[in-house]
Amino acid sequence: MIEKIILGTYTRRVSEGIYTIDLDTEKKELFGLSLVAKEASPTYLAKSNAKNLYTVTTVDGLGGAGAYDSNYHFLNAVTEEGAPLCYVAVDETRQLVYGANYHKGEVNVYRILDNGGIEAVESLYHQEETGPHKNQDHAHVHYTDLAPDQRLVVCDLGTDRVYTYDVAESGKLTLAATFVAEPGTGPRHLVFHPTQPVAYLFGELDSTVSVLAYQEDGSFTELQKISTLPKDFSDENGGAAIRISNDGRFLYASNRGHNSITVYEISDNGEQLSTIQNVSTEGDFPRDFALDPTNEFLVCANQNSDNLTLFTRDGQTGQLTLLQKDIYAPECVCVYFDQN
Repeated sequence: MIEKIILGTYTRRVSEGIYTIDLDTEKKELFGLSLVAKEASPTYLAKSNAKNLYTVTTVDGLGGAGAYDSNYHFLNAVTEEGAPLCYVAVDETRQLVYGANYHKGEVNVYRILDNGGIEAVESLYHQEETGPHKNQDHAHVHYTDLAPDQRLVVCDLGTDRVYTYDVAESGKLTLAATFVAEPGTGPRHLVFHPTQPVAYLFGELDSTVSVLAYQEDGSFTELQKISTLPKDFSDENGGAAIRISNDGRFLYASNRGHNSITVYEISDNGEQLSTIQNVSTEGDFPRDFALDPTNEFLVCANQNSDNLTLFTRDGQTGQLTLLQKDIYAPECVCVYFDQN
């Protein structure tokens, strides 16, 4: 079976935009890197059920979000002064696209038009006090995606907060709850357990995962906080991507600096993590990784060393075993398995 992967990249050195690569699940190998759309630093992307692609974009020095059709033909972009987004997600029910703008500290909402293009409908900026870390100079929104109850959850690295918003059909956002993390945590990304009312928050700045109980009113309560690093590691590190297995038994988190993926076993109720493995990504700066739809494979993107690493995953133990390394992918920072 061939699984197609879409790769988002920076275009600061050698990359030209959006690429695809294939995973042969029988041969257990990656092959066929191909440039499909020339785009300025499309660092994150997501697809809709209508097979349209939404990406981070920069046009003539203006930043925002762009839309492509299923054949990677450009539809339109919504841009404005300042930096582009760093994260995008699709809301199929309301036909919206959510964007996180790290540098501007904004949450952005776009409406999906009939032709698959987008238009801006909402933006907001968090005014709360920022954290103590040097990278927390102001709000830095890093994640905007849906909770299982269809509320919008927003991670703000700058304010050490996770915000939960009610979303109107128009895209208008209304604050429902705010979780305040330990100062200096730097909330980056978050994933929900597939069956339990629990989420796992990756703190970029202190390299931790916080286990959060999710309440019916949209609020979070911290249950556990655990490091992603070995005890003997003291060099600089930044947390990056976090993923959960489909069965909710194992959690994965990547470390930029230690250049590894940490694997956790999740308790039956989802409320406790136990570290079971830390494996090298065989490259520098593992910005993103993803589990394939079968959860048998994991593909990791090492941004600075321009390579992908392929692991096989044991469904019973959750542990990773290296299959391939040094698969060329220039400046790759987003790994997206295309199931549409």
